[in-house]
Amino acid sequence: MQSIAAIEAVFRAERARVLATTIRVTNSDFDLAEEMVQEAFAAALARWPVEGTPDEPRAWLTSVARNKAIDTIRRRIKLREIVALDEPEEATTDIAMLAVTDDRLRLIFTCCHPALAREAQVALTLRTLCGLTTEEIARAFLASPTTMAQRLVRAKSKIKEARIPYVVPEASELPERTDAVMSVVYLVFNEGYAATAGDSWMRRDLCREAIRLARILVELTDGAEAKGLLALMLLHDSRRDARTDANGDVVLLEDQDRSTWDRAQISEALELVPLALRGGPGPYSLQAAIGALHAQAARAADTDWPQIAALFGELYRRAPTPVIALNHAVAIAMARGPEVGLPLIDALANALGEYHLFHAARADLLRRVGKTKQAIAAYRSALALVGSEPERRFLQRRLAELG
Repeated sequence: MQSIAAIEAVFRAERARVLATTIRVTNSDFDLAEEMVQEAFAAALARWPVEGTPDEPRAWLTSVARNKAIDTIRRRIKLREIVALDEPEEATTDIAMLAVTDDRLRLIFTCCHPALAREAQVALTLRTLCGLTTEEIARAFLASPTTMAQRLVRAKSKIKEARIPYVVPEASELPERTDAVMSVVYLVFNEGYAATAGDSWMRRDLCREAIRLARILVELTDGAEAKGLLALMLLHDSRRDARTDANGDVVLLEDQDRSTWDRAQISEALELVPLALRGGPGPYSLQAAIGALHAQAARAADTDWPQIAALFGELYRRAPTPVIALNHAVAIAMARGPEVGLPLIDALANALGEYHLFHAARADLLRRVGKTKQAIAAYRSALALVGSEPERRFLQRRLAELG
């Protein structure tokens, strides 16, 4: 007998593929597709414990969701022509021409259509492709759940009303669309690499999905930044087994057992980094170069922090965001001392006051310079904002160490 937990695990693993195909069937009616996928999951909960799990659970869920969607559309518009939706094959010259048949890639390009605002593009993809809740997406954007829910509704409505096609764009359109897609893929990875909420700090399914999509983008575009993005994610993901201990608690980079890092992924990434840097370099390529310096250091003490600080400075010049400024300040602190980095972090208080990692970074530097009372206050500020339980435990340990 299949347990409820096992069925839920299958659904989490297959939801994105099932939803992407169902959205194609519903002609980009996102709400209807999500409803039908939920109904398919409910059917699985009712039938699989009795009948057993099918040999191809994804195909079963897709078939049920697809049939339910077709039945709903038939009832809605009462036209016999809708039977055409029941054909299993679809003639799409764009897809055939580009040799891309993955419905999830179509879904990303649909969500990242230039008719949508950038934040709407990212939010919609995180919601539909990755199954994140509105609350999780809102945390990632430092926005309220109400604001994010309204943004998602508007994005879905615009896709439906504007009849935005569910296809990978033609080759001539790829450059302008690929930047948005890469930002989405990287945010998907980041949500998997350091989840904004929940009991687990990492969601490896999201990391794997983002890396898989980045590989498709490299094949599709052969772009330097796509290679940089793939290298960056491979380098980060190579440390996955060292980032938490046996209890699921956070292990900082400087304390990680580097022998557990995935050397195959690191080698693949190190081959990509020079190719990526020749193309600009862009933000992902620069971050990949930073990741490569960490990966090449045999010990934490061997890390080339001056070079990392220089790379973050160049990254900030190209993409001057408060979060990059925070990382630059931390790198300077590691290269030149916490007393040098602390004023740079303090200057970001207005921009990052609601960001828990700002307070955590500031607390760490205060701790290092011996300002214990201020460090305690900063750690408490971080605790008030953090959503991830492993990060919460880490901050609590730091507070306990400070008495």
